[in-house]
Amino acid sequence: MNESMVDVLIYLYENYLDGHSRPPVDQDELETELSRAGFSHSEIAQALTWLDELASRMDTAAYPPHTAGAMRVYSPGECAKLDIEARGLLLFLEQSAILDPPSRELVIDRAMAIQQTAVTVEELKWVVLLVLMSRPGRETAHNQMEELIYSDAPAQVH
Repeated sequence: MNESMVDVLIYLYENYLDGHSRPPVDQDELETELSRAGFSHSEIAQALTWLDELASRMDTAAYPPHTAGAMRVYSPGECAKLDIEARGLLLFLEQSAILDPPSRELVIDRAMAIQQTAVTVEELKWVVLLVLMSRPGRETAHNQMEELIYSDAPAQVH
């Protein structure tokens, strides 16, 4: 099977994290279910670690205030993992007020934590959704992002 850790995250979101049903309380039980769904042990472990790290960053996420007119400059490593389309998506989401600067930084952090050479735009959309879901006060932005993912409309107007 050609699944990735992001596919595990998508599966978890669609089956449990969207609030419609609760995941198994026991982590072993959850891992067994994910394994039965076709995911490898390493993909499952990476996804659960990724989610744990996202949760831990919620407590310590302190970012300096955003200055009007400021622009995010990406490091060479970030540019390598997030191509121009992915960075354009982040800019679009920020200009649309779906992402605020702290959420953007969490998205970039979580995208960089994905153990792949590059993160596709589609994968990045899911990262954004998961970050917004975990940020208190960002429910409207989360709903907008969820609509963007599940609609067939393109994310950016060219």
